[in-house]
Amino acid sequence: MYIHIEEMLARNARMYPDEVALIERIPSESRRWEITWQQFDERANRFANVLMEKGVKKGAKVVHLMYNGIDWLIAYFGIVKTGAWVVPLNFRYTSEDIKYCLDVAQPDILLFGDEFTERVDAIRDQIPVKHYICAGREIPDYADPFAKLLEDAPATAPNVTLGGDDPCGLYFTSGTTGRPKPILLTHKNMFCACMTEKVHHGQTRQDNFILIPPLYHTGAKMHWFGSFIVGGRAVILKGVSPEWILEAVSEEEGTIVWLLVPWVQDILLKLDSGALKLEDYRLDQWRLMHMGAMPIPRSLIERWKTFFPSMDYNTTYGLSEASGPNCMHLGIGNTHKVGSIGRPGFNWEARIIGEDERNVSDGDVGELIVRGNGVMREYYNNPEATANALKDGWLHTGDMARQDEDGFIYLVDRKKDIIITGGENVFPVEVEHFVYRHPCVKDAAAIGYPDERLGEIVAVVIELVPGKTLTEEEVLNYCQEVSRYKRPRKVFFGEIPRSPTGKIEKPKLRKKYIGRKEAFSPNIS
Repeated sequence: MYIHIEEMLARNARMYPDEVALIERIPSESRRWEITWQQFDERANRFANVLMEKGVKKGAKVVHLMYNGIDWLIAYFGIVKTGAWVVPLNFRYTSEDIKYCLDVAQPDILLFGDEFTERVDAIRDQIPVKHYICAGREIPDYADPFAKLLEDAPATAPNVTLGGDDPCGLYFTSGTTGRPKPILLTHKNMFCACMTEKVHHGQTRQDNFILIPPLYHTGAKMHWFGSFIVGGRAVILKGVSPEWILEAVSEEEGTIVWLLVPWVQDILLKLDSGALKLEDYRLDQWRLMHMGAMPIPRSLIERWKTFFPSMDYNTTYGLSEASGPNCMHLGIGNTHKVGSIGRPGFNWEARIIGEDERNVSDGDVGELIVRGNGVMREYYNNPEATANALKDGWLHTGDMARQDEDGFIYLVDRKKDIIITGGENVFPVEVEHFVYRHPCVKDAAAIGYPDERLGEIVAVVIELVPGKTLTEEEVLNYCQEVSRYKRPRKVFFGEIPRSPTGKIEKPKLRKKYIGRKEAFSPNIS
């Protein structure tokens, strides 16, 4: 039996009507507001009734393009309550990207924040949308105002029957390797995310989740689902800086924070320099920091533990095709295995396979595949991609990994990012982790650089710690400890571009430093 997420919201409203559900903080404007569970549920009901009045029915699609905030979640749950598919879009998408997603989804309604009006205007005469709804203050004349619609709509719950296998969300991948793929998720997938997170991290109503990453992504939102299912509140922090994060934890009595590598790096740099002092904040109640979305350097967590020795830590691994995080996790208490993504999550299975689809031996590298109730239904309207990704219920992740004798799995790299130099496979993550250990290095990315003799050589792009200096010669000397074929032969210095979910955007690096987007990407599939 599955409890749908919209019923979880209604249940929280019945059981804890006057307790705070969501808090929104905008540090740059010194603004804060909050709503209770009853207000949250009623406003979601109102938006559901608005949509149904406009003809939205079960199975329709509603595109959702807004920045993080309480209204983002009100709209999200309102859409789900109608039985429609919510289609959250990346707020970094250009007009062209938005048009592509709308062409795929064929939505009845486009909901957008007024910050996106210019992008919508540019494509409005080319997109298949029946109705427009705009949230914010500056409402274009072709759109209905979100706030006014909610004010006038009834707060009664819509009467829609939903099943676990009914679709509820169409999520587009980040698109760093080409056109974003549309991933169709079901209500069963959402329930799986709630339960897996709750089992892993033991959330209670007393927990307060500090929610920072973009809500359009399956990552942090699904982590919050573990608190949501038990009625635990959340703080939506709009804006990221070390000070704002620690202030939110301190002032809101935050207990759980999910962070990306760059944010942890920035906090540690300020703690190291003395620009941040822990004694200026109330942090004793902060019980868990967890990370994911990319490989986590062991040295990063070792530094974190010097400042927060008693805080629990977990690495979580997931992907949108698996309903977000937690199909794999390190597990609290396993800090001796930091560097690993851990073992299969609650109700998940995992294998590492070779090209013949058979399990490889412990220590050997192969592709990680996973199976569980969080696996997507399909890549929407793309049977070929679906067939390549889903085989006998197993999701092929495209991540290369190895397993140790204790069953802990270590990511080696993305299949598409492997560098082949003189016939030898080099996994960029190994190079990146080694270079990252240098005290002058803030971030590092390894890419394949074209070479007539070897096909490719290893190049490394380094982002320096502010105020530090490093030369190419010093980097090359430092890397003498690395196996000869893995050593960087070229060094570039510059900013490492990352997506909103923390992943290194290697196509951008290839384009900048090699001159074309996907130079020398070997076919190893």
